[in-house]
Amino acid sequence: MLSRRSVTFILLMVAVGLNLRPALSSVAPLLARLQETAGLSPAAAGVLTTLPVLFLGLSAPLAPLLAQRLGSERALSAALLLLAAGLILRGLPLPGVLFIGSAMAGGAIGISGTLLPALVKRELPESADLLTGLYTMALCLGGALGAGLSVPLTLWLGSWQASLMSWSLLALLALALWHFQMPNTRTRTLQAAPTGLFRLLSKPLTWQVMLFMGIQSSMAYIVFGWLPTLLLDRGYDEASAGWTMAVSIMCQLVSALGAPWLARLGRDQRPALLLVLLSTATGLWMLLVAPLAWKWPGAILLGLGQGGSFSLALTLLVLRTSNSRLAGQLSGLVQGGGYVIAALGPFGVGLLLQAGVHADYIAWLLIALVGICCGLALLAGRNHRLDDQDSTLQVHRY
Repeated sequence: MLSRRSVTFILLMVAVGLNLRPALSSVAPLLARLQETAGLSPAAAGVLTTLPVLFLGLSAPLAPLLAQRLGSERALSAALLLLAAGLILRGLPLPGVLFIGSAMAGGAIGISGTLLPALVKRELPESADLLTGLYTMALCLGGALGAGLSVPLTLWLGSWQASLMSWSLLALLALALWHFQMPNTRTRTLQAAPTGLFRLLSKPLTWQVMLFMGIQSSMAYIVFGWLPTLLLDRGYDEASAGWTMAVSIMCQLVSALGAPWLARLGRDQRPALLLVLLSTATGLWMLLVAPLAWKWPGAILLGLGQGGSFSLALTLLVLRTSNSRLAGQLSGLVQGGGYVIAALGPFGVGLLLQAGVHADYIAWLLIALVGICCGLALLAGRNHRLDDQDSTLQVHRY
């Protein structure tokens, strides 16, 4: 039976999770409009989609240090405030603020997304993998709302600037709920050992999880940033492309919650990882290569695959560590390095589109990346765990 504290934490976790994707997914359906009205070239649009992911990665390693200095709860409050400020700034009629605000939002998401898995490991360690699935489901729902409502909000509010700024209201609501309702844990803040990151980098398991996180995230942010544009090239209208992306992201809800349950069937997560990666590759082929009649099955399979792979990537952060402190350190390192790697994807696609590369070839490149991810899954999915109870960092089977 869950305590009142645990229920409160779960609800707050969902409220925060809903805010960690609209800043990324709300821009993609408006990219064509931004290129027309704001004069963005494909390369500049690639920079716009890359900046939040890059700053997400650069800021993630700061999260354990902020948690140590401020406490995990206050650090998360500060991140939500930064997110709201970035979302407001990117819609103001000032030169360059679209890029600056996007970078601020990405940094805030990086800090928040690193703190939450460690908090989950601390608050409910026995159910950390399943709660990570619930948290990922909240992320996916937020991403779907950003993709699906971006164009309608532009029409209702009269401008794309107002549409982008409107997501700050959701962030401010989450900030108020978290700040005033978060459990009081002044004596239980996450601690980060100064040498922890260097010790972690010496272990191949850390690199395996980081590279898996980076490549699967790169494909996810390519979808967030460029899928509507790629679909427009195939003949979709703006609203239809946005809703196709939204349906795909909505399907992530199912696999985000279900993948950790599937992974629990055994201590080895490799079968579950390979299954969701195969679904991702098939969905990409159906949407970007196959005849248009395969649109909806492709959107569904892509969503199921990407929701499951991201959920399992976050689940690996708690399954591959023995305690919340290690989970926080691994989360900061893996998400930091992983998202820096992931940032190369949207920018690279922007360059390819500017060079006139057809969507078919981009699709095959993404499918090749899925193949590389499968190789990493075979390594990161093994039943190994990082443990530092005897003062030295070791990798043990469990």
